[in-house]
Amino acid sequence: MLLEHERRDVCRTARRLADSGIVAGDGATVSAGTVSVRAGELFAITPAGVPLDRIEPADCPVLSLDGGVLEGRREPAAETTLHSAVYRVTDATAAVQAHGENAAAVSAALVELPPIHHTAARLGGAIPVTGYATYGTGDLSDQLIKALKGRRAALLANHGGLAVGTGPDQAFEHARLLEWLCGVYIRARAIGEPRVLSEDELAEIRVRDGYAWGGPDVFF
Repeated sequence: MLLEHERRDVCRTARRLADSGIVAGDGATVSAGTVSVRAGELFAITPAGVPLDRIEPADCPVLSLDGGVLEGRREPAAETTLHSAVYRVTDATAAVQAHGENAAAVSAALVELPPIHHTAARLGGAIPVTGYATYGTGDLSDQLIKALKGRRAALLANHGGLAVGTGPDQAFEHARLLEWLCGVYIRARAIGEPRVLSEDELAEIRVRDGYAWGGPDVFF
């Protein structure tokens, strides 16, 4: 079986996505998210029409980066065009796309998600929202690639979000962080004007993320 390990990673991550609550509430776990994992010039992806928590490795189609289906007993997910574009242009080896409630709300109202919490630095800072395009189309893929430049996540207008990583665990954590950051912004905006972190502050956070406790402060 082609990409057996990667197909198992797709299934494991899809189950994590279903169990996480990120995709809960839209009434259809079948279409609430898409997971893919890359290995070289090939990638495995979740199939169309199968609930995220019921996908088996043999269900997951394996494709080349140009979109040719090489193996798999089911059809690829509708968002396959989006994922193949990510792998053709970025260095990511995994991608998680989800219709989280918070991400969907922010993507319908803003042109970008401002960085109001220090963990936004992990995703690149402010998160762009693409222009609206029908899901599964090349137009949306083109807009996503532009939005992902220098970022590890992007929001898809009136749709949800997509996060990438160097492996499925990191891509999943980035997707979960994106959904959380969207929720924080929504709640903060409800009580006032959120304070947005500057690029200098985000740069300091990235440096600070590189080490743990720095020892006690030195008092003069």
